[in-house]
Formats: sequence, C-alpha cells, structure tokens
Amino acid sequence: MLTPAFSRRSYLPYPLERIALVAARMLYRVRASGVEQIPARGGGLLVANHLSYVDVVVLQLACPRPIRFVGHAGFLRGHAFFAWVFRLTGTIPASASDALAATRRTVRALAAGELVCVFPEGGISRTGQLMGLRRGFEIMARQAGVPVIPVAHDGLWGSVFSFAGNKYLWKSPRLRRTPVFVAFGAPLPPDEASAATVRRALLDLGAAAFAERPVLRRHLGRECVRALAKTPGRVVVIDRTAGRRVMTAAQLLAVAIALSRRIAATIPERRVGIVLPPGAGAFIANLAVLCAGKIPVNLNFTHGRDQLEASFRLAGIGAILSAGAVREKLPHFPWPERTLDVRAEIAAAGGKRAILPWLLAAWLLPNQWLPRLVGLPAVGDREEAALLFTSGSSGEPKAVILTHRNVLANCAQISSLSILPQDCRLMGCLPLFHSMGFTVTLWYPLLRGSRVVTVPSPLDTRRIVDAIRDEAVTVLLGAPTFIRPILKRASPAELRSLDLVVAGAEKLPDDLYRAFLDTFHIEILQGYGLTETTPVTNVNEPHPPITTATAQPQVGKRAGSTGRLLPGVTARIVDPDTGDERAATETGLVLFRGANVFPGYLGDDEKTRGAFRDGWFVTGDLGRFDDDGFLFIEGRLSRFSKLGGEMVPHATVEEKIVEAFGWKDSEEVLLAVMGVPEPMKGEALVLLTTREIGADELRRRLMAAGLPNLWIPKIIRHVDRIPVLGTGKLDLKACRDLALAAVA
Repeated sequence: MLTPAFSRRSYLPYPLERIALVAARMLYRVRASGVEQIPARGGGLLVANHLSYVDVVVLQLACPRPIRFVGHAGFLRGHAFFAWVFRLTGTIPASASDALAATRRTVRALAAGELVCVFPEGGISRTGQLMGLRRGFEIMARQAGVPVIPVAHDGLWGSVFSFAGNKYLWKSPRLRRTPVFVAFGAPLPPDEASAATVRRALLDLGAAAFAERPVLRRHLGRECVRALAKTPGRVVVIDRTAGRRVMTAAQLLAVAIALSRRIAATIPERRVGIVLPPGAGAFIANLAVLCAGKIPVNLNFTHGRDQLEASFRLAGIGAILSAGAVREKLPHFPWPERTLDVRAEIAAAGGKRAILPWLLAAWLLPNQWLPRLVGLPAVGDREEAALLFTSGSSGEPKAVILTHRNVLANCAQISSLSILPQDCRLMGCLPLFHSMGFTVTLWYPLLRGSRVVTVPSPLDTRRIVDAIRDEAVTVLLGAPTFIRPILKRASPAELRSLDLVVAGAEKLPDDLYRAFLDTFHIEILQGYGLTETTPVTNVNEPHPPITTATAQPQVGKRAGSTGRLLPGVTARIVDPDTGDERAATETGLVLFRGANVFPGYLGDDEKTRGAFRDGWFVTGDLGRFDDDGFLFIEGRLSRFSKLGGEMVPHATVEEKIVEAFGWKDSEEVLLAVMGVPEPMKGEALVLLTTREIGADELRRRLMAAGLPNLWIPKIIRHVDRIPVLGTGKLDLKACRDLALAAVA
C-alpha cells in the first residue's frame, strides 16, 4: 500500500524538489494504492478530484513519475508568486476564455510522453463532495491517444488549504501529520473515458480511499470519551423533558462511566436494551453501555408485543435500561423482569461518590488518558457497536448490525459537509431507535462538539417550537410528517434562529417545501439514507459562498433531489429485474457501497445475502442521478405495481388524490395506495382512506387531473386510521394486510 521509492518526482530543480518533499512529508503521511496502474513510460492523463490547494503536492508524493499539472489561469493575474510557481513547475495555465490553447498545450505534453493531471471539476470543491465533471479531458485524451487514469485522494478536506468551514486558510492548523490516501484506478482507453465513466471511477476510488482512514479502525466509545474529555466544560445536552436540565461534557462523561461499572458488574448479556426518549438519560445510558464493553440496543417501543419479544430473543436481551415515567407511558410494552431504572442504577453504582472521581479526571487528566482508565480498547473497527431494528415498513423488523466503523464513518462523512458545523445547536427530537436520531442526534454531537436540545417526542410540536425559540436552535432534523405541523403551530419569530431544516425518511412533498419557504423563509433540504447505511448517504446542502476572486459558483442543492453522495459513498443503478447495470442517469434500482454500509442482519444469513449483490447493498429504492451527481428517488420498489406491463408508482397516485381533494393541509395521514394480486392484470390498486370517497367521484377527479385510467384505484376501503410507524413512515406491512382484507 505504500508508495515505492523513486528518484525524480517533479519538474522542480533538484535542490528545490528535495526541500519540497521533506517539507511535504513533515505535514502529510501519504499512502497509495494502484500505483502499478500508472504506465511506466509514455503519455497518460491523470483525472483527479480536487479538495484543496495542496492536492498537487500529495498526488506528486504518491506518484512515481513526475506530473505536469493543468492549473487555473486566474491565479496568474497580478500574482507574481503564482506566475513563478507555474513557470517553475511547468504547470499549464487553463481558462474558460482560452480553453483551446490549454487543450493544445496539454495534448502536446501528452504526445511527448508526459504524465499530465487535470482536475475536471473546474475548481476546488467547496462542498467536500465530487462536483460535476467538465468534458474537456475527453478531447485531450482522444487527440493525444493516451489512456485516462482516474485518481481519487482522501484526507485533505478539513485542512487549512481546503474550503471546509466555508473558508480557506483561517482555520486551526493540524498539530499532527495529516493522513492522506491516494487511490489510482485502472487506465481507461481514450475512446471509453467519458465523463460518466470517469465519474463512476472517481466515486469508487474515493470510497476506497475514504475506507483507509485510520479513525475508522477506532472504538466508538473511546472516541466519544476522548472528545468529551477534550472540552469538559462545554454544554452537550439541554434536556427539556421535564423542566430544563443542562449537562456538560464532564458531567455526562462522569455519570456514564460510573454507570458503566454497574452495568459491567450486573448485566452478563452482551447486548443491553434501552427504552428511553431523547434526552440526557438516553445519552448517559448509551455511552455507559459502550463503556461497559457491551452493545446498546435502542428498542422501537412503537412495535407490537410479538415483534418486541422476538427482538428480545434475537438480540439475546435479558435486561433493559429505562425510567419509571417511561414505563408508566408504555403499559403494554413487554417489560422483562430485569428492567432497570437508570437513576436507581446510578445511585446503586455509588451516586455522587462514584461520579466525583471521574468528574475530576475529566477536568484534570489529558483526554488521551481517560479511555485507558475506563478500559476501552483502541480498536473497534468491524466489531458490532450497536444494533437497530428496522422500522419494518415493508416487512418484519430486521436486526441491523452497525459496527464501530459504520458509525464513525457516517459521522465523519456528515462532518465533512457544511450542514452541521461544530457550533450548531441541534434539535434532538427523533427517537433513538430511528437511525437518524441514533447517529445524527446522539453520536455525532458527542464526537463533534455540537450542542443538542432534546424533547421527548417528534409529535410534540408545541414543545419543539418552544425549545427552538428558547434555546436558539439552529438545525432541525425530521421526517416531513413531523415537520408539517410546525406550519400551523409556529410563528416566523419563533423560528428565527433556525439556519437549516433537513428532511429525510420519506419524500419531501413540494407543497410542504413551498409553504415552509413562504411562511418562515427557510428552505427545507432533503436527504436520503437507510438504517443499513447508518443512515445518511445523500444530502442537499446550501450553495457554498464565493470568497475569492477566482472562484466560480458551485451548486450544493437541487430541487426535487436528495442531494449528492457523501464522501466515501459510491453507487450503481441497475435493472430491477435482471440486475444489469444501467447508466447512472437512467431510472433503476439504487445500490450503495461505502464504509457506512452495514455488514449484515443479526442471525439471518438469508436476508443478509438478499440485501447484497456482488458486494453492493441493494436499497430497494428506484432512482437516478443527474450529470452533477444529484440523486433523485423515484419511489420504493415495493411501492410500485405492474399493471398491464406498466409500472405504477403508489406515491404519485397518493399525491394526485391529495391534490384533487384539497387535503394538503391535513396534519394526519389520510390515505395509502397499495397493490394486491389480481388474476387478469397481475395487480390491482386498493385505496385505503379515512375519508368517505365514492369510486365514481374518485375516478372523475383523477381523470380531470390527467391521471391515466390504469392508475386510478378501483377498490376503496374506508379505515379508521392509516397505519403509521413511530418514524412517521407508512407501516406498509399493516397497510398491505388491510388491502388484502379488502379483496378477500
């Protein structure tokens, strides 16, 4: 994996070259793979991602041949230093106004047998994601008749020379050498190296390079303890469950460690159940379980008794951490005999006497020492760190294993974007059995230093609005189902502190997006993810600002999309029937690969095998990418019916019905469209609704709205309520059972 030794590496004069290499190695620890892919002689066009001003340095460190770079000509205007650097290094200046001259110079260099590197994004990425690729490199390679070698590097985003934090240079420098990984891909013939092909290769190589980050091998609990001990006085949680409770990093850490000792001594099982709402108690319990060397399992208390008891058996859960108030609110939950009250367990662990030494340690000892005192291992990597049960929206719940690598990777991926800065105040209302609540509002703040304001339920809209107003919350995360009631319950003045609202878990309705923007002047940004991807894979983010004279506008969001892939994630689009790969811009089944993708389902090898195809995770969702890398989700494979050979999307039919009957403003779920077997056409559509609708009226209104006759449900069943999960999604299994009963 290490770069081999070699002599001449750059176009610099030898003394300057040696000085530059020594200085670079003092700042960066560069490793590389695929170096053997670089032709030993002859011309070759390297095509690389662009994350910082020092990309050229690490690429040259990793490459055994000298590289001539193509650089932005705008640096030369009025800057004698850059003009000197360009001349000294043989850099080829390029600009949009004189692209032909740059192309000709590059082609001559390639034809002369040189190795030339271009950055087809056209500038440094100011989002941390791979931007759209310009096609000029295609012409260069074809005219010179040389192979295109894709190369992706990871590790420079966040350095002072990148645009992380929406600024260049003015950031705290890293005190240790920055680990950087460079992945060279297989050479592509010039006639096959299209922008789409190279983009796919760069994403694959970027995921491989990201997976080499040293931090991903570490232990989640150890990293949390270190992060908390590093800033013991910072406020981590403001718990508004009952009154207002403020907890600092040192306090949370001390209580969690004291409780962990009690858990390790009294709970023999490997996994420990947790049934607590978002709040200080849940933070303490989850961290304590990890510090005890065990695995936290945040249980979905909205599941039925049979599902929960099956979950207990599958996970081997013998004890649950909860609270008396929670038990009172969940009388039908199958509480096991060993249901432990968190407060009582802390008292049994020694109370203040046990907490005080750890509180002093958090303040007085170096943050690297504390994990050793707790006994946390340095390496977690691919070992199980947590277990989450899927919502079961399209079937029975499955036990999703999340490793230390998975959680650390997704937190690092989210941190690389601008949406959750370190100084943000995050609204924590999502349940912790929800993967977004588990990763983004629990572990991410512990690791990254963000402050969390918690309320116990995403359905308590008034309390959420009050918390946003009183605590100056800046970021709200939630499903559209939970966000919509805010339109009626909040005034613009109450939400004036919000900088960002991010929606996930279900498709963002266009009317909700427009209404929120019109009412509060806040744009809801849509993201995408699954429990099996820990969960975030894609997200829209604000357009990055332009802070230099040479910078060009860049796009961070696109209406209707779920955003670009996070760094370290790559994707494929395949035919849902044959599995054959399709062009990324065609609609098909979405597959993912990356360090945040789970290893499998606990105790179910068959479902695990079915979830992967040649190492790629099969999402079950249909989607497509545009040329700039934005993902558009068209629907869930299970939410389509094939009628007369035509694929009919249930969600589209539902939207049309809501529009036709003027139900957009309703806060409750009024309907669901399901497919059931039908002998003649293969499937039939069933409309489940809480409203009284006649078949003739439904047909008349949908025909007037332009819906094809084939798409209009012929079977209507009135129900008291539409089954919805605790995450806000439709309970598709329960809905399907109701639909089947309607035709029985």
